[in-house]
Amino acid sequence: MNLVSLNIESIQLGHPLPFVLRGSDGVLLAQKGYVIRTREELAKMVARGRQLCVDTDESGESHRAYLAQLQRMLIADTNLGEIASMKMKAAEETASRARAAAARAQADWPELQLRATQLLRSPSPSDFGGRFQALHDELVRHCEQTPDATLLALIYLSAQETRMYSATHSMLVSCVCMVVAREMLRWPAGRVQQVGHAALSMNIAMTELQDQLAQQTHPLTAAQIAAVEDHAARSEALLRHLGVADPVWLEAVRCHHHRTPGPLDKKTEAQQMARLVQRADIFGARLAPRAARWPMPVTAAMQASYYDEEQQADEAGAALVKTLGVYPPGAFVRLASREVGVVIRRGTTATTPKVAVVTNRDGMPTGEPIPRDTGMPPWKVTGVVAFKDVRVKLSLDRLLQMV
Repeated sequence: MNLVSLNIESIQLGHPLPFVLRGSDGVLLAQKGYVIRTREELAKMVARGRQLCVDTDESGESHRAYLAQLQRMLIADTNLGEIASMKMKAAEETASRARAAAARAQADWPELQLRATQLLRSPSPSDFGGRFQALHDELVRHCEQTPDATLLALIYLSAQETRMYSATHSMLVSCVCMVVAREMLRWPAGRVQQVGHAALSMNIAMTELQDQLAQQTHPLTAAQIAAVEDHAARSEALLRHLGVADPVWLEAVRCHHHRTPGPLDKKTEAQQMARLVQRADIFGARLAPRAARWPMPVTAAMQASYYDEEQQADEAGAALVKTLGVYPPGAFVRLASREVGVVIRRGTTATTPKVAVVTNRDGMPTGEPIPRDTGMPPWKVTGVVAFKDVRVKLSLDRLLQMV
């Protein structure tokens, strides 16, 4: 018997099973051809077997081809509707296309961190425009093609980065703003680009100082406080010097720390962008560690961005929470099964993300991350787990393959 675990999303409700379904200990759960009709029935089956598996020794060639094709499509972030309707046959040509699409979509996040740090720390008028646009275009591509993987990578990295904190934070805020603007606020493509530009460059006048402060253990000096307080105006001035002429981009940078609660439709376009950048900036800053403190729980970061200066629901902050979910990709959560996992993909609701379990109910590492659908009762999210309390070394590349 050679058991291979299955992602429950590969089980099509209302369709005959194309294989024998077994539990993690090999126990028979359902014969080939059996029809699972409801999510409740599937949940009971999962509870009995602890995990859904297929014995590749008893499954035919068609099923092995199906599994391989399904895995490639999942890695390539293929639409779930297409996955559900795909035919049970080997298709090498389709597999080759999927592998090529996955390779194009995959980001080298350490390289992007380094590029962004070098660009934002030492910008030069001679080449700033081209280098900045190339970096921004790559972030746009990842946000559009693989938004969940992008959020996972940047939130996960932000929770542990201090050496290249400023650039990593700016990339996170830029990508969060673009995803929220496109998916929830429905801004046109041009405005999505502008808010991405503004967020990526908002702290350009104090990039080096931010990296220094992330590792500083003593209180800020008077000079550092002054530099932080006027960095928005200095960033706008520096961007003008570097050749930026877009007035909306520049105004959004200048205003991104203004305390201006109220409906978005009462603000100018630049002010709306500045407000969204401010809310995403607050979210990202709460997640990030400092030498003198641990990163805050994701729920605290969400709450801080959701409520405005008057403790009322903020429209831009609410859009952020609705887009990312209560448990965004990159957050660690505890499940009803007492397992702990990292959120790898947003779910159908704000509280039912897809999770990769990294420690079992006894607190021991699982070795290989195990996918869980928290929309199923056995794996309901019961709370968040602080990054510092997850004492497991994880491969970001491996997590990204599971998105």
